[in-house]
Amino acid sequence: HCGAKAHQAELLDDETAGECPRCKIKLQSLKIGAIKIRECERCGGFWSDGNTFETICSNKEHQASVLGFSGSYVHPNASQPTISYVPCPDCKQLMNRSNFARSSGVIVDMCRQHGVWFDAGELPKIIEFIDKGGLDRAREKEKIVLTDERSRLRDEQRRLAMMERRSGSGGHF
Repeated sequence: HCGAKAHQAELLDDETAGECPRCKIKLQSLKIGAIKIRECERCGGFWSDGNTFETICSNKEHQASVLGFSGSYVHPNASQPTISYVPCPDCKQLMNRSNFARSSGVIVDMCRQHGVWFDAGELPKIIEFIDKGGLDRAREKEKIVLTDERSRLRDEQRRLAMMERRSGSGGHF
């Protein structure tokens, strides 16, 4: 319907797929079009490395491929996961929990070195957030915050410079 080529998920043989941070069973490596992700057959969660996630976020065709696979499929065992810190499937270190784009309302588990864990239903919600312009709005808010911070720092530098000139101390108070 969207004009993107439909892709079926292709199961890959991957001995290094790791295990689900929630269920502790081996993840299945999948290829959906050009996108490679890992899925938990039990809970319906997905693991993506950082580069793949960036590709999904920036490319409508890849979004459509992933949505075609995960968005229309309701995993039979998917339930609301308990809120807890979970280990990275690759390095086993506890991941950080973060609100995607600071404003999406979708809390994902992230390992800075290896990737992002999406509980069942989270990836389609993120793609919907992006499609509705949420990522663009979040970037604009971030630009405003950075501009305000630069302005505040400039004002602080001017204030300190004036205090130095008034005291005549040459920088020593």
